[in-house]
Amino acid sequence: MSRPGEYPPAAFRTAIVPAAGLGTRFLPTTKAVPKELLPVVDTPGIELVAAEAAEAGADRLVIVTSPDKQAVTDYFTPQPDLEKTLESRGKEKLLDKVRRGPSLISAETALQERALGLGHAVGCAEPNLADSEDAVAVLLPDDLVLPAESGRGGVLSRMAEVRARYGGSVLCAFDVPPEQTRSYGIFRVSDTGEDDVKAVHGMVEKPAPEDAPSNLAAAGRYLLDRAVFEALQRIGPGAGGELQLTDAVALLISEGHPVHTVVHRGGRHDLGNPGDFLKAAMDFALENPEYGPDLRDWLSRRLNER
Repeated sequence: MSRPGEYPPAAFRTAIVPAAGLGTRFLPTTKAVPKELLPVVDTPGIELVAAEAAEAGADRLVIVTSPDKQAVTDYFTPQPDLEKTLESRGKEKLLDKVRRGPSLISAETALQERALGLGHAVGCAEPNLADSEDAVAVLLPDDLVLPAESGRGGVLSRMAEVRARYGGSVLCAFDVPPEQTRSYGIFRVSDTGEDDVKAVHGMVEKPAPEDAPSNLAAAGRYLLDRAVFEALQRIGPGAGGELQLTDAVALLISEGHPVHTVVHRGGRHDLGNPGDFLKAAMDFALENPEYGPDLRDWLSRRLNER
């Protein structure tokens, strides 16, 4: 188990991405195309998540997936024939896009034969880790967490800095309005004296506003001490009869393992359902110099028609 001050900011090299789900909310498309490969404008969600992990210092992506979703990992494999064709045709911009994913990070697969919960999915990736790795990041691919300010690092980098100071595990939180606490896991916290860093003492799943211990909601980013894998072996099935990652973290807290949360002030998109996926695509497209100006004009005209 880690102790305060033992780790530099680049405290992990492996990022785990659980991606074994069926993508039922995107059917019928996901009969043939994994949800993680659906494009946000022209870039699959899995590449955006990989870029976030790489920016924070990870050099390896372990994609936990089912046997029929190998295409998610294959996306990060170079395609020399395609690259040669694009190069011969002088399509340099497209060539750069095709090479971008494989150049970001080394990707490999851990198989989850049955969907038995997030905790089970994370546990499936443990054999992929080196013995020397004391911490691992977990990124939920449905959660697209944006930097707080343009040009600054993402939340994972901040979480690594917090782990370096406090040790243990670090989670990500968003401040939500009281009326939205019913939709999230809400942290029970205390102050550390440091802005936007809280000590975590527990979590309440989807409480009513009057029962919520705070307004800090869990997001899909975790920086977990290696001790979490041993804890996953000691918990039983939780909500829905599945192994819950939050139950393993709760066990560690009960045994004195330090857990903190970073309150992230940047944006966030939920790629897990079609409506919010469209919002993400629109947000990214409006910021794109190639598509943004024309899209903005079209939107203005379209909205004025209603």
